[in-house]
Amino acid sequence: MTTLRSVTVPVGELSAAMGLLEYLVLDEQLCWIRRQEGLVGFGEAARFTSSGPERFARAQQWWRSILAEAEVEDPLAAPGTGVVAFGSFAFSKRSPFESRLVIPEIIVGLRDGEGWVTYTTADPDADLNAETAKAALARYLEDLPVYRESDTSDRVLPGMLSESEWKNAVARSVAHVAAGDLSKIVLARDIAVKLGSPVVSSQVLRELAVRYRDCWTYSVDGLIGSTPEMLIRVRNGTAEARVLAGTLDRATAPEDDPDYAQRVLAGSDKQQHEHQIAIDSLTRSLEPFTSSMTSHTEPFVLELPNVWHLASDVRAALAPDEGGLIPTPLTLVEALHPTAAVCGFPTSVAGELISELEHMDRGPYAGPVGWMDAAGNGEWGIALRGAVIESPTDVRLYAGCGIVAGSNPAAELEETWSKFRPMLEALGLGRPGARAQRIPDFAASPAGF
Repeated sequence: MTTLRSVTVPVGELSAAMGLLEYLVLDEQLCWIRRQEGLVGFGEAARFTSSGPERFARAQQWWRSILAEAEVEDPLAAPGTGVVAFGSFAFSKRSPFESRLVIPEIIVGLRDGEGWVTYTTADPDADLNAETAKAALARYLEDLPVYRESDTSDRVLPGMLSESEWKNAVARSVAHVAAGDLSKIVLARDIAVKLGSPVVSSQVLRELAVRYRDCWTYSVDGLIGSTPEMLIRVRNGTAEARVLAGTLDRATAPEDDPDYAQRVLAGSDKQQHEHQIAIDSLTRSLEPFTSSMTSHTEPFVLELPNVWHLASDVRAALAPDEGGLIPTPLTLVEALHPTAAVCGFPTSVAGELISELEHMDRGPYAGPVGWMDAAGNGEWGIALRGAVIESPTDVRLYAGCGIVAGSNPAAELEETWSKFRPMLEALGLGRPGARAQRIPDFAASPAGF
């Protein structure tokens, strides 16, 4: 077992207006950013991979063994300081995708204007102090950021299913719901982007972090995106989650109707039903780990640049187990995933239908992505509004929709395009044959996070 040594030092100059955006300069780096704060990782001190049904348990075991041997100097003792692992997990236990935890060599962190650098190494002879930590960071920042211009040969291609085939899958899903097999299924599809020149993921991440600053912009080993959905956040024994279900495209909304989203989303029985299934699924799975829990009595409308969502925030006090230990973020992630918001309900039935109807392996799409620290804090989102970089010029995008009674295949197809839009725009592309859409001004979340 590798013995890691780590030091965390405060760095006040990170409170500049750009926040962490100026540290998104490399394609091979890790990040978790919201409103210009969070964590950015460089290099690699240790790595774990696993697949199959036991991927979470094996990751938990590896993480505990790492922490048991680690030598850590962390005078700040705040969420995200000390030894931190970034992670990405496969959506399905059947997926060959290797779920992973990565401990970076260098982490730059920023929260509430306070910055820090953590230097972690397996080198027993390394000198760990403020000067060596800053020097190690400087080595990663020697090269200037690279920029990519859109190329006339850039193409957006069909994925595993054509649009017609996917609409047929939606119709079959609606039939299963009507037959009483399940109450909701989340059906996803993919599209392939073929670029004329290599993708610059750091540029894509900066675009996403600026445009979707109320989302969590993430990057782990070629999985990149900006998710609006927090699966679970743990800070000092308190857990929080953000559940989204119910979507309305902003691109087709009337500009002179300020109550449009509230009326169409909150006033829709179909959207309210889909949302209630998702919130009930999460609270039911979270309850055994808590001593108390609160959530919105009614969902609020979350405004993002591309869509509106019905959203609910859940907050819970975590209860110790029989051994007196507070559940770890990974314990909660395993218990909660997959939620009805990305799978359906009942999840076992929905999961089987997803395998039958989608004709693709989701890989890390809609799986947990995020980070955790040695003190039991962490933030794990759901890998939505994202893509997998398959090669320097090949990027695969994913989007899904909740299918319930009354879902319309054509409308659901249009919803997937609204969810592809963040990544397509960040790549400098648009929907084939579609006119350019104005990006609405950002509006901050009215509650919770």
